[in-house]
Amino acid sequence: TAQALKFNSVDITGATYARKLALTDYNGKSRQLSDFKGKVVFVFFGFTQCPDVCPTTMAELAEVRKRLGADGDRLQGVFVTVDPERDSAEVLRAYLQSMDPSFVGLRGSLAETEAVAQEFKVFYQKVPTKSGGYTMDHTAGAFVFDTDGQVRLFSRYGSKVEDLTTDIKQLLASAKR
Repeated sequence: TAQALKFNSVDITGATYARKLALTDYNGKSRQLSDFKGKVVFVFFGFTQCPDVCPTTMAELAEVRKRLGADGDRLQGVFVTVDPERDSAEVLRAYLQSMDPSFVGLRGSLAETEAVAQEFKVFYQKVPTKSGGYTMDHTAGAFVFDTDGQVRLFSRYGSKVEDLTTDIKQLLASAKR
């Protein structure tokens, strides 16, 4: 019998949400979850002008990939912008390439972004700033999918790199069987 896996992240195996993701990557190519079959996929919703949560999360994911060694290639980082008005394809590419060239940045129209956020039960909203611009409030966690494309974990912001690495190693190991 398969041993029950113990995760550090929130186990959401069997969730009836976060099942569909179809947006355009920063190269103009249509992408969906099935494109990454065989890899553990880490999906994070954020925006490039985010002061701390987003760059920290993606930098930590880059660190997890390094710690996985050869298995790092079996982890796919996916960044979905909740600010498609400012996060053009070029902006997304530059932002993610500086962190890890393997990361994929996805964007959609405002309506597509809203639909994907609803599918994932992700909250986001524009918040005006004193300077006349705006920032974005958003759910600060990530969704982790197993190699079969099933959502398995919700990783809260501030989780330790070691804990996330352990969780992803478990998902990769259970896929080999």
